[in-house]
Amino acid sequence: MTPDIFLVLALLFVGFIMFVIEIFSIDVTAMIMLTLLFMMGYLTPEEALSGFSNSAVITIAFLFIISRALQKTRILEYLIIKVRRLADRSIILGRGVYLFTIGIASAVVNNTAIVAIFMPVTIRLAQKYKMSPSKMLIPLSYAAILGGTLTLVGTSTNLLVNSIYSNIPDVEPMGMFEFMKYGIILMSTGLLYILFIAPKLIPSRTSTSSLTKSYHLGGYLTEMKITKESPLNGKTCLERGVNKNYDVMVLDILRDGKMITNMIRLTKLREDDILFVRGTLENFLRMKEVEKVTLLTDEKLTQEELEKEDNVLVECLITDKSNMIGKSLMTGNFRRRFGSFILAIRREGSILRKKIAHVVLNAYDTLLVYGPENKVKELSKNGEFIVLGEVDVELSKQRFWWMTIIVIIGTISLAAFGIMPIVKSAMLGVMCLLVLKILTPQECYQSINWQVIVLISALIPVGIVIQKTGTADWIANLISSATSSVPVELQPKVLLALIYFMTIVLTEISSNAATAIIMTPIAIAVTQQMGFEPRAFVFAVAFAASASFITPVGYQTNLMVYGPGGYKFSDYIRVGFPLAFMFWIMAIFLLPIIWPI
Repeated sequence: MTPDIFLVLALLFVGFIMFVIEIFSIDVTAMIMLTLLFMMGYLTPEEALSGFSNSAVITIAFLFIISRALQKTRILEYLIIKVRRLADRSIILGRGVYLFTIGIASAVVNNTAIVAIFMPVTIRLAQKYKMSPSKMLIPLSYAAILGGTLTLVGTSTNLLVNSIYSNIPDVEPMGMFEFMKYGIILMSTGLLYILFIAPKLIPSRTSTSSLTKSYHLGGYLTEMKITKESPLNGKTCLERGVNKNYDVMVLDILRDGKMITNMIRLTKLREDDILFVRGTLENFLRMKEVEKVTLLTDEKLTQEELEKEDNVLVECLITDKSNMIGKSLMTGNFRRRFGSFILAIRREGSILRKKIAHVVLNAYDTLLVYGPENKVKELSKNGEFIVLGEVDVELSKQRFWWMTIIVIIGTISLAAFGIMPIVKSAMLGVMCLLVLKILTPQECYQSINWQVIVLISALIPVGIVIQKTGTADWIANLISSATSSVPVELQPKVLLALIYFMTIVLTEISSNAATAIIMTPIAIAVTQQMGFEPRAFVFAVAFAASASFITPVGYQTNLMVYGPGGYKFSDYIRVGFPLAFMFWIMAIFLLPIIWPI
């Protein structure tokens, strides 16, 4: 091992740790790695910036825009409702058709956009079938992931792997529908698992008769402030019968900046004390009226606002496009901007209750929102939030929706038939959308997930360093040495199993893009050393990097459904591990048949 290889491996190790514990956001971590490598002289200026001009990155940006155009038409929602009505004869048939349609849509549209579109529809479908939303939200994420494995553009991972693989002299780039040779087997098997086995493994985290019952609002928490005129002032919770009369539990008391956590029921309350309480919305309002307390969020709501008849209670998911990310409810002026009241914040299975107004919001946090119906409906219009609750959004096709369909089909067809590279056809598609005024320039800019673009652009040069310094060859030597100890006839399958397994492990704890960029050069290097045809192994990296089922952090869509489904981390392990293990075994035996080694 040379000093350069040691430094690169050390940097990769630290980088992966930072990806997992998220000291910084993943794009910032990637930029830190890129900057360090550039400053240490491992990259020329041209190489350091090469990721930002990489055709795969440009294509991904264009596909974000095309996905936004399809999302704007709402044609997918319209079609899925039609399909659902045709399949209402049975729950199994209805769910099967529904998930299959989602998988097919994910083959040509960014799967994050697919999940964003269909989360509210999925929750309403769960209500129709009298099922817990938790039974259907993980399957929604898995179906979108599986659909992404069908085509070159189904997921950014496929484009990245192809970009690296295409740099090998005298190799044929991966075809648009070449992934389907194995992807259709993968999706078919996965959907059968999701339909018949997964429901037995997924717990019912919520019921669905109404939002109040569905999300067990007794488990939601908020803050109350003791006013001067409150009957609670100078009394204890026991004396006023807070728990008995209102079924509201006081968990903590904040007084003069210090938290009181013991003897809560016997503590005499004072003016300006802040109570952290758990209960239902109805009981919160009743206690507010009788005990003259103030419900706290970023701003106070008036009694009139709280008791309006048109007020609704919903859950909203913050998307990665929201400008509220990195801000608190107070600094982001949520109340003034959106005219609604936040009762609770749920993050990765936990309910945040301390100083709600000051909690810095993250992408895919779930907010319990109470406010006027018209204001709540507006939350989803700009793409910053996905409304998950009881607001029934009218489904209707937008004018000239068919133009978008034609553009998308044309974009895919031009690339599929080899008329032009995917980057050219995607660029042409975006220009058509702009010329036809289906999208405005501002909508195009807003539709791009810049965090993903920066992440991938920063990691591509890292992949260059892995190859330049001989790190890929060094790791390949270790793998080939381990593989050489088994009988010759078993070596291809053992090597395939090792590469697939390493990719799965890395993608479950880190970014799938980072995993693809690191593992693809290693797979190419080790196959060249051992004299195997690399194509099957490269496809193994692509499929394994995309097939992230075991953790919520392994894939963006898993994280999106985490909060709304009320899941625990262990739920993903319970449901996803058998599926990932089955796919691993399938890959070992089927990939060499489809792409001979």
